[in-house]
Amino acid sequence: MLLLAAPLGWLVVAYLGSLGVMVFNSLWRFDRGAQVVVKQIGLSNFRELWDTPVYRTIAFRTVWVAAAVTVTTAILAFPIAYTMAKLASPRARRLLVVAVLLPLWASYVAKVYAWRTILAEDGILNWLLDPFGLKGPGLGRSLIGPWLVLTYLWLPYMILPVYAGLERIPDSLIDASSDLGASPFMTFRKVILPLAVPAVVAGSIFTFSLSLGDYITPTLVSSVQFIGNVIYAQLGVGGNLPFAAAYVTVPMVIMVGYLLVARRLGAFENL
Repeated sequence: MLLLAAPLGWLVVAYLGSLGVMVFNSLWRFDRGAQVVVKQIGLSNFRELWDTPVYRTIAFRTVWVAAAVTVTTAILAFPIAYTMAKLASPRARRLLVVAVLLPLWASYVAKVYAWRTILAEDGILNWLLDPFGLKGPGLGRSLIGPWLVLTYLWLPYMILPVYAGLERIPDSLIDASSDLGASPFMTFRKVILPLAVPAVVAGSIFTFSLSLGDYITPTLVSSVQFIGNVIYAQLGVGGNLPFAAAYVTVPMVIMVGYLLVARRLGAFENL
């Protein structure tokens, strides 16, 4: 108990306590005329969120992009993780692990600015596509830019849990499936994929939550509004702390529901 006292105290006071304060602040209201926070408890911020279609649209857009990033990273991560876990030699496995971890050592902002340069009108992507008469998504209102950048940023967070989950699958099960006449596709569908689902869900916790709350990438590579952009604008620019706190509860509720589903699927055992 003494060993756990300090970290648990920090978790309860600094983390859960700050979340509680934020939720309580969402019950206040902001006087836009006087530009001051009125400490009067009510549900006006939540009514504004519900009654204003643009905020619902932004929330659905953010969830949709986060889901698209999660699905894309899962599709890209699976062959890489399977190669690392089942096919690569020990030396090649170590090199692949380093290759997966290497992007995490670079600055997040530097990577986003690099993608901003790639996606710009005079960037390398348009230069490569120009001979074919094609054009990249650019930095406008397209959702392709944020989807590409967020997929690149969070891919390692999907590869590592899937790799750990695939490594736990006994090779004897795969050999038994092959000995019983199953094709490689049947072995993948009937043996490998069901056993790897908890690991994929564990990785999706990271990719989905990180995409859901990101505001730097949408700001730098797109002009489309996401939940994080609205919260930043309301809090950092407008000073409307109560409304920003109320909007924060939207991704919080979504993630609580997501974690409950992930727990039922056994994802926590693969974290």
